[in-house]
Amino acid sequence: MTGRARARSRGRARGQETGPLGAAAAPAPAPVEAELVGRGRQKEAPGASHPEAVQQISAGFQQVKLGDRGRRRRDFHDAGVNTRQTMEHVKESKSGTSGHAIQLSANYFRIFSRPQWVLYQYHVDYNPPIESSRLKSALLFHHGTIFGPARTFDGSLLFLPHRLEKKETVLCSETRNGEKVQITVTLTNELPPTSPVCIQFYNIIFRRILRLLNMQQIGRNYYNPNDPLSIPQHRLTIWPGYATTILRYESSIMLCTDVSHKVLRSETVLDFMVNLRQQVGNQRFNDICTKELVGLIVLTKYNNKTYRVDDIAWDHTPRNTFKRGDVDISFKSYFKNQYGLDISDDNQVLLVSHVKKIGPARAAPQGPAMLVPELCYLTGLTDKMRADFNIMKDLSTHTRLSPEQRESRLNRFVSSIRRNATAQEELEKWGLRFDEELLNLVGRVLPAERIFQGSRSYEYNPWVADWSKEMRGVPLISSPPLQNWLVFHTRRTGNEAQSLLQTLQRVSGPVGIQMQRPIIIEYEDNQESLLRALQHNVGHQTQMVVVVLPNNRKDKYDAVKKYLCVDCPTPSQCVLSRTLSRPQALMTVATKIALQLACKMGGELWSVEIPLKQLMIVGIDCYHDIASGKRSIGALVASLNQTMSRWFSKCILQEKGQEIVDELKKILSAALKDYYKFNNCLPSRIIVYRDGVGDGQLHSVVNYEVSQIIDAIKSMGENYMPKLSVIVVKKRISSRFFSHFNDKVSNPPPGTVVDSEVTRPEWYDFYIVSQAVRSGSVSPTHYNVVYDTSGLKPDHMQRLTYKLCHMYYNWQGIIRVPAPCQYAHKLAFLVGQSIHREPNVQLDDLLFYL
Repeated sequence: MTGRARARSRGRARGQETGPLGAAAAPAPAPVEAELVGRGRQKEAPGASHPEAVQQISAGFQQVKLGDRGRRRRDFHDAGVNTRQTMEHVKESKSGTSGHAIQLSANYFRIFSRPQWVLYQYHVDYNPPIESSRLKSALLFHHGTIFGPARTFDGSLLFLPHRLEKKETVLCSETRNGEKVQITVTLTNELPPTSPVCIQFYNIIFRRILRLLNMQQIGRNYYNPNDPLSIPQHRLTIWPGYATTILRYESSIMLCTDVSHKVLRSETVLDFMVNLRQQVGNQRFNDICTKELVGLIVLTKYNNKTYRVDDIAWDHTPRNTFKRGDVDISFKSYFKNQYGLDISDDNQVLLVSHVKKIGPARAAPQGPAMLVPELCYLTGLTDKMRADFNIMKDLSTHTRLSPEQRESRLNRFVSSIRRNATAQEELEKWGLRFDEELLNLVGRVLPAERIFQGSRSYEYNPWVADWSKEMRGVPLISSPPLQNWLVFHTRRTGNEAQSLLQTLQRVSGPVGIQMQRPIIIEYEDNQESLLRALQHNVGHQTQMVVVVLPNNRKDKYDAVKKYLCVDCPTPSQCVLSRTLSRPQALMTVATKIALQLACKMGGELWSVEIPLKQLMIVGIDCYHDIASGKRSIGALVASLNQTMSRWFSKCILQEKGQEIVDELKKILSAALKDYYKFNNCLPSRIIVYRDGVGDGQLHSVVNYEVSQIIDAIKSMGENYMPKLSVIVVKKRISSRFFSHFNDKVSNPPPGTVVDSEVTRPEWYDFYIVSQAVRSGSVSPTHYNVVYDTSGLKPDHMQRLTYKLCHMYYNWQGIIRVPAPCQYAHKLAFLVGQSIHREPNVQLDDLLFYL
């Protein structure tokens, strides 16, 4: 054996024993830094695998590297972050004890393998070297009897479910023109089922299974175009599908799958453009069409791919040509030759999509994709469609599945895999199979919280998770008297404004809000007149501005908020006249408005019991400002008092598309200084809830944001070191839980906690179902404690998180995330949608953005 061959073979794992995928895995050995040997081959600890190996697996057996599929890779980047190992108090157990047990099922299916299943990784060398991947595969699999039917190869790495007889196998092949080629296949690694490469490999195999079921990939998920749900009255079509991920959980490797739907419109982009031209005329068409189409997602049914429309090429038509190899070909000829599609309109302009693709190293960046409107179908819903009650009602009958329907659909999905002979053959080749039933587990239901309001307290119906009825007639904790305030309305909305004022007077007294009669100002129904009226009448002594808007035109709302949040800092409330035009709902609407007015001025509505003293809760979220070139808005909201009823709010504007808050140190230091002013002391315990973290960004939060938080704390003094916890909050997850009672499948009650089975062994994480939904299936929220020096028991961390879901003053009930996260989202959304500038510092201590 040559020295190079010895170096290659040295990297394989020795003596690695594994159990079936459904069994608990032994603790992983301490990580050893890998060393690259030769052409990217590795010498490393047993069972470990270098990330380069992960990127080289053939994606879905299509000879495409995983590195070229950035969106998919993000799902697995978080898997390498092991935060639990640094927390001594949860190394043994991260489960809580409060509440009563509840039997649940979850949308997870265990994956089983043959005993001692191992994935064998081989490196393949060719002498003389060969560039063509297709030729490499043909020459290698000419010796198919040696490798067997289960194999995948991407041109350099070969994966097999069994081990070859020798560590190094030398083969000889011959090309069509008679050239002899020596192929050396060298074992470089034995990968246990729980290794990151194997986890990714399972997902590749499962995507292969989905394609065998004739499902089409759109974005991350797979859909069935052969079973569409049509809503002809609205020209909509729904493709049913599934979101799937295979990952390692507490005791086994499991498939998490949830029902997904893709809404397609029956009209093409060309249909839309023709109708728009008829409505607005030729003169304004280009500008309006650009505003309407840029940013939309379209589907090209000839390849079932989605694209984002980034621009319109007004000077390009299907008659234009592009380079295909060494030949110039028109778009019209290309689609005729490639897909057999005839383009009828030769004068239509083309759409531009900047496709994000990772090309070969040092290769020139690929140009944008040019799309033909006639072949593009609009996806999703417009704002006008979302506002149409009938459309949303008809859609919900197909997409809003009850727990029983969802569970049934998932069981049918796995059954369809078992019934498909080709899919079963593919799984059996690799020695894998899926469990036949949904995962059963035990959760806990936390006790309902008592709501404190003024001098009284009360309980609410825990199944409804709403106390709007119980709080009627009960004085708030505190509310500043509303004396100097203004109401603006147009001539057409005068009656609605008067009705609102009369009803506010009726509902404000019982909840303890003292309200003087406001100054009423009429403005002309245009943005300039409204802005002039604000400039001439709002002064420093004005406590509140209420504007009755005749319609939901965004420019008027933005003008009000920009002026009153930046130029003349004053809390404001905008109300649509349509909202006030229904007498039967006016009392409810006026009550909500009165509560908003109170807390926007610094009032405190209600609280729950929080036993921890000198505690500061922080919520962080981001929003991408599309109007300003996708600039990011980072918002931080921090509690100022013991009852979590007063809040400090601050936001910063960041660079384009930036998610991680760069100036976190600066705004957290400002929050700590404000806390000191409010309490004459600094908090002894800080708990940060970080929302808005996408797939693959956990590593950045752990290594980047946590250090900024610690630096901000240190800036308050060398001897100041409070206990700190940082929790990542994730709402966009596929996990669903179903409770079983008297043979009925239903949603779990609010307060349901799941901290076992479907959590991750390397994380200190848990799920909480905090909402109650009237229809459909409830969505849990995932909490991942990534940094913790507080020493709080898991039970206390879970209960505190659930308590904070009660403290959002814009909803008299429990919400899906802790209140500071929702406040941060509202602030970032207001700035990103309407203001596009940092609000005035005089508003920092007020919830002006509700």
